[in-house]
Amino acid sequence: MRRRHELCDLLDERRPGYSLPQPFYNDPDIYALDIEGVFNACWLMIGFSVELPKPGNYLAMTIGRTPVVVIRDRAGAIRGFFNSCRHRGAQICQDGTGRAAKLVCPYHQWTYGLDGRLLHAGAMPENFDANDHPLRPIHVEVVAGAIYICLAQTPPDFAPFRRALEPMLAPHGFENAKLAHQYVLVEKANWKLVMENGRECYHCAANHPELGISFPIGISANMSIEDDTRMRGYCQRMAAHGLEVGPTDGSWWQIARFPLNEGMISMSPDGAPLVKKPMLDLDGGDTGSLRFSIEPHNFCHALGDYAFMFSVLPVGPEETHVVAKWLVHEDAVEGVDYDVPSLINTWDMTNRQDRDLAENNQRGVNGLGYLPGPYSPKAEGLVLRFIDWYCERMRAHIGAPSARIAEVA
Repeated sequence: MRRRHELCDLLDERRPGYSLPQPFYNDPDIYALDIEGVFNACWLMIGFSVELPKPGNYLAMTIGRTPVVVIRDRAGAIRGFFNSCRHRGAQICQDGTGRAAKLVCPYHQWTYGLDGRLLHAGAMPENFDANDHPLRPIHVEVVAGAIYICLAQTPPDFAPFRRALEPMLAPHGFENAKLAHQYVLVEKANWKLVMENGRECYHCAANHPELGISFPIGISANMSIEDDTRMRGYCQRMAAHGLEVGPTDGSWWQIARFPLNEGMISMSPDGAPLVKKPMLDLDGGDTGSLRFSIEPHNFCHALGDYAFMFSVLPVGPEETHVVAKWLVHEDAVEGVDYDVPSLINTWDMTNRQDRDLAENNQRGVNGLGYLPGPYSPKAEGLVLRFIDWYCERMRAHIGAPSARIAEVA
């Protein structure tokens, strides 16, 4: 494991406005610190409340090396637990989704209620107290149908993000939606390279012709388009419908609503809606996109007809899993109101193009010729924001002085 002073030196080596030194993109020790200091400490978006429609429905996944499970209890609340039996630590629910009346460890059949209480532990002595061995909880927050979790004992303050996101997201009706499609895309690249790619559209004109039909690829870091007159008109139109545009942001989150390209109603191959039953039934669905994102790993787009989630989960120094999910209105009927291949076409092609770009980026970064390069303040403002955030997060994790303090001094 790299020593603290070695990581401090690497963080200090990074020039302001530049990408990271090579070890941050491929070193196993830094990857381990990323899991400890970032993914085990920050809020993560894992999906939507409609994925857990009834008591006992659960969603299980592994964050780094830590299995977790999020489940709807009998009272209808969504809870989260470390997915590890309190007997000898076996994983209880396999990664994926399911429904169970109780959570039963497959090893020795210790049995837990949907609230995490230990209900049964066979062959234990008389003085054994089941109340001392419930599942360990994790922090869960649900905002207008979006589920966030944090594995830290003391998580970052969630309240400002909730206050900003809830009124902007609620009109999109995520709680009256359904999951239309999801998949996991394996990318042979460090998670930070995947996120850097996802935080800019500098590469879009040359690499995403399908996305560029509807998405304003010249959009600024605060989600404003270059046409000020059209942007003002869009803001006025949204205000007339009671929809806040923003932007609003915090140290680890950003929310903004923006118009699509002229004449485009949805992010689709031709800009036309992909779902006949809209999620946000205003102006024929012509409401642009509500983009909300969090560091370290996620962004979403909520359109008039569907919503899309992009989530990054690191699984190794040079391997990342991208989780993609699409929501539609709960009453939309597949094959009648939408079809999955058309629904996912634009973002699926974009994801696969980005995978190729990230993997190519990783190959170049691994080579002897790599030196950190400068970001474009105009085209890569969100990448710079992400990397600056990451460096401060890592400094805090290892107890190093903040770069901002050093700059002032």
